[in-house]
Amino acid sequence: MLDLKLLEKNFEEVASRLKTKKVDENLLKKLKDLFKKYKEKKQHMEHLRAEQNKMSKLFGEYKREGKDISELKAKVDENKKLISQAQEEVREIENKLITLTMQIPNIPDPDVPIGEDEDDNVEIKRVLEPKKFDFKPKEHWELGENLDWIDFERGVKLAKSRFSVLKKEAAKIERALINYMLDFNAKRGFEEVCVPFLANRDTLTGTGQLPKFEDDLFKIENEDLYLIPTAEVPLTNLFRDEIIQDLSKPLKLTAYTPCFRKEAGSGGRDVRGMIRQHQFDKVEMVAITKPEESDKVFEEMVACASDLLTSLGLPHRLVMLCTGDLGFSAAKTIDLEVWLPGQGKYREISSVSNTRDFQARRAKIRYKEGKKNLLVHTLNGSSLAVGRTLIAIMENYQTKEGHIEIPKVLRKYL
Repeated sequence: MLDLKLLEKNFEEVASRLKTKKVDENLLKKLKDLFKKYKEKKQHMEHLRAEQNKMSKLFGEYKREGKDISELKAKVDENKKLISQAQEEVREIENKLITLTMQIPNIPDPDVPIGEDEDDNVEIKRVLEPKKFDFKPKEHWELGENLDWIDFERGVKLAKSRFSVLKKEAAKIERALINYMLDFNAKRGFEEVCVPFLANRDTLTGTGQLPKFEDDLFKIENEDLYLIPTAEVPLTNLFRDEIIQDLSKPLKLTAYTPCFRKEAGSGGRDVRGMIRQHQFDKVEMVAITKPEESDKVFEEMVACASDLLTSLGLPHRLVMLCTGDLGFSAAKTIDLEVWLPGQGKYREISSVSNTRDFQARRAKIRYKEGKKNLLVHTLNGSSLAVGRTLIAIMENYQTKEGHIEIPKVLRKYL
């Protein structure tokens, strides 16, 4: 959630940066008008309080001088009523402001490139050269069907479109990848956590999925519960409404979970294969840090995901997202895109984001610094999307005969 004090100090600059994130101008105008009203009501309330203090001081003077205080008392009593009324009006507008700001995304960092969509994202670097094949490489769905590794038809029969069934070696590689990723992250200092795959409304509000993106979530009927879209949600909210007593070192967590997304806005995109599924496995990283440490931890998380891909021998590139492609809660994001020779293009396989204190303010996650309770910074990143990693292995490690070689680091997990 946006900092109301920051809005109060510099509304125009904040609004200007939010426009680069494609925030609706009518929403910003509504916010501006409401904020103007809030400031006016607040100033009026403070004026009434100042008057009350003046009149309270006069009581002592009147008593010492033996003056009649009945008229002064009547004014004080009337002013108390006005203060109470003003407080209620300020509280009402403040609640409206909070409700409105819950729909407004995080402010992009100053160094985030300004742009409209993914075409304006900026490539940072490429890691590993794509393999040159002496045959036309197949896409993962053709390889999967030929090897009887992936059953798309039965996935639809069991659920609906965008679900699939992994079989034989594909199922084993999926499990091996999960274990390998968790072990890899643990060596980088991330503590493994096993979390629920369901989350309540407060939890999803804390990380920014609600109220704005409810259409993307699978809700449990007659329950205040949703299937999680990512392990970022439960991992970050472990500390919701808490004050962390010792944050001398960043809290670094990793978890495997299945993830569930309706993909409400992706009609017609990636309808074939396993690129965009309603259910997929993912290993996630989350970090809770002091503000001054979040940039360093952000770089460590990007390096962890990149090194993981490198260890699997998968060519990839790092891309800085522009303002128009930035996620709701993110102040800054670097995507890692893996090379898929069957498609002949790089596709997203990890997204690492620094949300600064945006989620912490929503979820009320603080840390003790002397006598003060300060907001933490929260970060999250995929390490990695397991299904897409399986796809990348299938396409990059395919042979002319249609077989799939296994990366060396995975063999001991099989």
